[in-house]
Amino acid sequence: MIQHLSSDTVVIGGGVVGLAIALTVAGRGRSVILIEPEEPGAGASHGNAGTIADYAVLPVGTPDVLKSLPSLLFDRNSPLAIRHAALPTLAPWLLRFAAQSLPVAARRNATAIAALLASATRSWEAMAAEVGGTALLNHRGCLYAYETAAAFRAAERDMAFRRTLGVSVELLPAPALAAMEPSLPPMAGAAFFPGAVFLSDPGRMVALIAAAARRAGVQIVKSRAEGLERRVDGVIVSGKGLAVHGRRAVIAAGAHSRGLAARAGDRVPLDTERGYHVEWDMSTPRLTRPTCPTARGFYLCPMTGRLRVAGTVELGGLTAPPSPHRIARLVSGARAIFPDLGEPSRSWMGFRPSMPDSLPVIGPSRAGPEILHAYGHGHIGLTLAPVTARIVADLLDAKQPELDITPYLPSRF
Repeated sequence: MIQHLSSDTVVIGGGVVGLAIALTVAGRGRSVILIEPEEPGAGASHGNAGTIADYAVLPVGTPDVLKSLPSLLFDRNSPLAIRHAALPTLAPWLLRFAAQSLPVAARRNATAIAALLASATRSWEAMAAEVGGTALLNHRGCLYAYETAAAFRAAERDMAFRRTLGVSVELLPAPALAAMEPSLPPMAGAAFFPGAVFLSDPGRMVALIAAAARRAGVQIVKSRAEGLERRVDGVIVSGKGLAVHGRRAVIAAGAHSRGLAARAGDRVPLDTERGYHVEWDMSTPRLTRPTCPTARGFYLCPMTGRLRVAGTVELGGLTAPPSPHRIARLVSGARAIFPDLGEPSRSWMGFRPSMPDSLPVIGPSRAGPEILHAYGHGHIGLTLAPVTARIVADLLDAKQPELDITPYLPSRF
């Protein structure tokens, strides 16, 4: 038996981006059905580093990364690695990634990312206030920590470029860093991003957004969207035992969006990064703000009742099981900073939607504006959720979005 439902807008995907879209669109008076096979926010939306990263303007692909790409990809201990079995499937994506890592493309992509990030912090402050989550926002900034003097000196060029894109950053010598975070071992220095905000509990914040969406009238249907079919009067989104009619549909299914995009008539080079975290329960985390030892490629994140160590990039698709090696590397890296850490309390793996240019896909399908795209945010999906939601809501209202969305359109491929 098939369940038939109808609404003005159908949102596919219940991660933080899809939930933010549903809440924002419902707040503008539209009826919304959100389709999600798991508990809303169960994936990368709760397993991330919890940082509203207004400073994360650099794409993953840069000229420096391109120079060291072969060694990075095939070193099992690299912060950026690839599952060898996935290489044949990933080859086209990697070729695009290499092209987007060239100097002109990388600078263009950084500029486009910065445009999205410009309003991220105030957008989160507004959404947190709306859903009752202001207490979860911590305005203590974020640190990039450098373990060697050479790395600290090299950071000056990186930070100078970020400043040209509007990022507020201070370079701290070793004594200033030690005063700020006395639990860290001796470091050569750090970059401090004072405007960054972090969430003490990302999962709790996503749950608050889901609850607010329900209060606003959003109907959340537990199912997996498998089909998209355009009709004269809108779109049919179908799944096992389900057919939902909407005047408009929004694909916001994160790493699971590529197949749906193809059904909509858009071929996008979306692939999957497998992200990991490990956690140690403790009443008082050892840091007061997220700190990234840059050479190790992860964040040390103080969260409610625990220290979360999150990060590294593993390209490897949606089906393989978690890599014990990647988890072990996070554990050993965390113990290099805090040697007395015992066995972790838990570990996790989730999927990030990764585009070769590090730009999200936001905008109407090339086959017709009744289907909109909103995915591919990579490492900054949490950061950009409310910004993306406003853009999508404006497009649904036939309003000009707050910024030029040309760099993010699906038609760029």
